[in-house]
Formats: sequence, C-alpha cells, structure tokens
Amino acid sequence: MIEKTVILKNRLGLHARAASHFVKLAKKFNSSISIIKDGVEINGKSILGILTLAANRGAELILKIDGNDEKEAMNSLENLIENKFGEEE
Repeated sequence: MIEKTVILKNRLGLHARAASHFVKLAKKFNSSISIIKDGVEINGKSILGILTLAANRGAELILKIDGNDEKEAMNSLENLIENKFGEEE
C-alpha cells in the first residue's frame, strides 16, 4: 500500500468533470484507490464519493492505493492532478 499527499491546483477543485476524469482513470487499475480529505475516506472509483468531499482548489488530499498496480496508478493519478485535470487556468 502506498500513500501520497497531493494538493489540488486547478481553479475549481474536484468538480464534476474533474472527478469524472479521476474516476475514469482510477478504474483502469486493479488496485483499490481511496481518497482521504479532512479524515474522511472515500472510494476513489466512485464519482459520488469524490463529489461529497467538496474539495476546492488548494485542498490537501491523501491518495491511498493498494494492489498489484499501485505504483502505476499513483503515478497516473498524481500526474492527472498535477496537470490540473487537463483544464486551463
């Protein structure tokens, strides 16, 4: 299991489109993927779960990934967040 803290940099945070991108990418991996914000842990493959976090720009999230492809999943999801979900500023 690996964990990493990431900061949301895109202007609108984890809004519906960004959450959709995250879930779509997360579902490509076999590993279990969780997101933790302010002590609340949700399934990272659930768009509804992600939206309940109400994570805005600057929010600190912990990605927790466990499984045989956890490193690839972490790299891909971290890259998605670092690239602001493909959004322009």
